[in-house]
Amino acid sequence: MKFRLISLMLVSVSAVSTAAAAPPDAVRLDFQLATRVHDGVRKGLAFLVAGQQPDGGWAVSGKSNPAVTALVIKALAQDKDYGPKHPAVRRGLEYVMTFVHPDGGIYVEDEGQNNYHTSVALMALASMKNPALIKTIKEAQDYLKKLQWDEGEGYENSHPWYGGQGYGSGKRPDLSNTQMMLEALNESGLSPDDPAYKKALVFVQRCQMLGKTNDQPFARDSTDGGFVYSPASAGESKAGTETADADRPRLRTYGSMTYAGFKSMLYAKVDRDDPRVKAAVEWIRRYYTLDSNPNMPGEQSKQGLYYYYHVFARAMQAWGEETMIDDYGAPHRWRAELCEKLLSLQHADGSWYNEADRWMEGNPHLVTAYSILALQTALPE
Repeated sequence: MKFRLISLMLVSVSAVSTAAAAPPDAVRLDFQLATRVHDGVRKGLAFLVAGQQPDGGWAVSGKSNPAVTALVIKALAQDKDYGPKHPAVRRGLEYVMTFVHPDGGIYVEDEGQNNYHTSVALMALASMKNPALIKTIKEAQDYLKKLQWDEGEGYENSHPWYGGQGYGSGKRPDLSNTQMMLEALNESGLSPDDPAYKKALVFVQRCQMLGKTNDQPFARDSTDGGFVYSPASAGESKAGTETADADRPRLRTYGSMTYAGFKSMLYAKVDRDDPRVKAAVEWIRRYYTLDSNPNMPGEQSKQGLYYYYHVFARAMQAWGEETMIDDYGAPHRWRAELCEKLLSLQHADGSWYNEADRWMEGNPHLVTAYSILALQTALPE
C-alpha cells in the first residue's frame, strides 16, 4: 500500500505546483487521507477474507455466487498487501473458473445472468495479470460480443435494442449490463476500435435524454443530457418520471446510469467536444453530489448508492480530470471527496452495506467490494 501513498503525494505535489494559492500543508493533508484510506481498505479486505466460504466463493443468501466472488478477488488481487497469489484469491479464482463453459461464457446455467456473470468474471481474470488466463479472457470477450444484440440476432441499427446487452439468455438490453460489458472489454484489453464498442454506442446514445442525438420518441426535444436505464419498451428509468414541461412527463435521469453512459462513451472514444459528451458533463455539473444517487427521487435517493460510487469512480478516472466544477462554480477534487465519503460510511467491522437494500446492496460482501474497488480507483497505483 505504500505505493498508493507515494502516488497520491505525487498527484498532490503536481496540484500544488500549478496552483499558487494552495495552502502549504496540502501535501501533508493528502498524505494523511491516503493513510486513512489504507487503513480503511485493510479493514475492508480483512472483513472480506474472513467471509470466504469453504468452496472458495463469497455468498449471496447463504450460497456462493461467482459474480460477487469475482468482485471480491479483483479487489484483493489489486491490493499490494494481498495480490493475485494470495491464498484467498487463488481459492476464489478456482471457484470462479468452475463456471467457465465451452462457449467461452462464465456463468451459472439457468440463472439467466450470463452477461452479468461473464463481465464481472472477465474483469477479475484481467486483474490477475496471468498469461495462463489469456485464452480464457479472449474466449470470454468473444462470448460477450456474441451476446450483444445486433445483426446476429436479426436486429438492425434502427431497432432500439441494437448494440445493447442484457443480463443474457435472451433478455432485453439495458444500460447497466451494457456498461458492464464495455467495462469488462476495456479492462481486459479489447481494442477500442473493435466493432462491439461502436455497436454499443448506438444503444448508449438511445439511453441519453438528448433529443438532438437520440432518435427515440421518449427523448424528443429533451435537453437534459442525463441517462435512463433502457430505450426498450418505449423507454425505462428506475427513477420513474418527472414533469419537465407542462404538457407531458418525461423519463427521469439519474446518477448511476448517467455516469455509466458517460463512461461508456469515453471507452468508445467519443470526442470530448461531441455534443453527447458535453451534455453528459453539463448534467454531472448540475447534479454533482456524493450524498445520494443523484436525481433519484425522495426515498429512492439512497438506492444503488454503492453501485453509483463504483461507476462514478470509473467514469471520473476515464474522464481524466482531477477536479469537476459544479454548476455553482465550486471545484470538487473528486478523488479526495469520494475517499472521505466512503470512509465516513464504513462500519466498525470493516464492512460497507446499504440499509436502502435494493439491487443486492444489503449484502456486505458485494458492497464492501464495490467500496474498495472505488477507493482503489480513486487512489491509483
